[in-house]
Amino acid sequence: MPYHCGMKNILVTGGAKGIGKGIVEFMTSKGHRVFIADIDPAGEKTANDTGATFIKTDCADEESVKSCIRQCGRIDVLVNNAGIASPERLNLSEITLDDWQRVIDVNLTGTFLFTKYASANMNKGHIINISSTRAFQSEPDTFAYSASKGGIVALTHSLAVSLGPDILVNCISPGWINTDETFTPAETDNAQHPAGRVGTPRDIALAVDFLINTGFMTGQNITIDGGMTVKMIYSE
Repeated sequence: MPYHCGMKNILVTGGAKGIGKGIVEFMTSKGHRVFIADIDPAGEKTANDTGATFIKTDCADEESVKSCIRQCGRIDVLVNNAGIASPERLNLSEITLDDWQRVIDVNLTGTFLFTKYASANMNKGHIINISSTRAFQSEPDTFAYSASKGGIVALTHSLAVSLGPDILVNCISPGWINTDETFTPAETDNAQHPAGRVGTPRDIALAVDFLINTGFMTGQNITIDGGMTVKMIYSE
């Protein structure tokens, strides 16, 4: 793909599936050069389908992250999207330190590691961290996930102050985003949202596109949840 003035080199972690895949699809369609960092081999198919480059990476492993950054070369935009949840909900007496640590390592430490090594290669760049509305509200027994996402919000404003003015750092907190291409939300699912529908990966990709084209916004968190976090719910 020939380089042109508006094209950016964009690294998307966790870009094999879900929200990350939606971001990859949108950014490649806009003519950007996109790299996918993911441990999931499905990243190869996403890369083949979109024209992106897949780099198999364990986002919680420092050497793997450093190798990925070296392979990317120049990075204009880093999207820290990689994240996992516990495979099952465990109450506080059941969750082990290993259960806790794996989620923190991928979601929060991975964001730190990619930012640490990518920022050294960035000039007037953008970093966009993907958090979650779980940073601000929870369902039972989601300790590690909620903590990791809350940490990402706090890390965002710390990085913005530390890396500015050359690198702008912002955060997106998605709500219910339908990442299952075989699932059609029911009307009751849509009706829970003041916006009238469940979100899609494209909704998040559009926000990423906005952030990489702004020059006077940093340290901020944007909640994209169809209005669910501002809706009051009363028991009948």
